[in-house]
Amino acid sequence: MSYPLGAYNVADPVHLRQALGRFATGVTVITTRSPGGKLEGLTANSFSSVSLDPPLVLWSLQRRAPSLESFKNSGAFAVNVLGAHQHHYCKHFATPAPDKFQSISYGIGFGGCPILDDCIARFECSMHSVVEGGDHLIFIGRVENVVYGDGEPLIFSAGSFCVPTRFQKPDSANDTQTTGQKAATHRERCS
Repeated sequence: MSYPLGAYNVADPVHLRQALGRFATGVTVITTRSPGGKLEGLTANSFSSVSLDPPLVLWSLQRRAPSLESFKNSGAFAVNVLGAHQHHYCKHFATPAPDKFQSISYGIGFGGCPILDDCIARFECSMHSVVEGGDHLIFIGRVENVVYGDGEPLIFSAGSFCVPTRFQKPDSANDTQTTGQKAATHRERCS
């Protein structure tokens, strides 16, 4: 089954954002400790791998973010990959607050960065470089420690939080459920 595509002017940021939202991503909380000792954390879905050798990852931050200077000058950051059971962290770390860690259970990791408990993966990084990218800065980190475990990942797609649905091979040639029906079933799991 195919879906009709509409063409929109890329200069319109609303349409660009909606198109980018069709690329499903995981959800992370990026954390650091400023040179002055302040703990910072924010929700981000811009995380991506860069290289296995050396082990590099990246994420990006808006230039107008209040925590920008802390991240630029910290020398380290942690990427906490959220599981579906941690969806409440998304709003918590996306909402401005003087101390986002006051009511959160966390430990201290590489570089003094706060690390969230019970994530499905965590990448503790030293700062490799910061690259300008339009209205964002791109932070590239060298992975110093990695932790991961089993769990259902939290996914963000088209403005909604979702959980994955695994594709299964049909049991027989008589499988009558169409791809479109399977996609509709998947969309119902998004909230």
